[in-house]
Amino acid sequence: MKKYTFSKEERLCSKRLIDGLFHNGSSFVVYPYRVIYSRAAVALPFPVQVITSVSKRRFKHAVMRNRLKRLIRECYRLEKHNLYDYLNEHSLHLLLAIQYIGKEELPFTDLHQKMKMLLEKLSHELASSTLGKRN
Repeated sequence: MKKYTFSKEERLCSKRLIDGLFHNGSSFVVYPYRVIYSRAAVALPFPVQVITSVSKRRFKHAVMRNRLKRLIRECYRLEKHNLYDYLNEHSLHLLLAIQYIGKEELPFTDLHQKMKMLLEKLSHELASSTLGKRN
């Protein structure tokens, strides 16, 4: 049974871990998202801890930034089970930052579709980096 939850423990809050993620992480873009990810050095309570951000420069009003972050978290919550399956299968823990780089707010269906693509690409990136380290 899949759990479509997004609890407090799944959010990335540790300043030390966030700094490490932004300094040592790998990134890619699936418009309108930019993703920064890295393997966690320590075991986490969940396979992935996530932080979302929206640019204050592009969205001046906090209401719009908060709405976009809510939509991003909702899209992630609905699609994370595939990533969790992959990570549990390979015993990996991940730190993840999802940044919204679009210039305007897109409809939820577009955001959801792009989130699905983003998580699939992340699984492929992890698979290729895991294979590279084994050889």
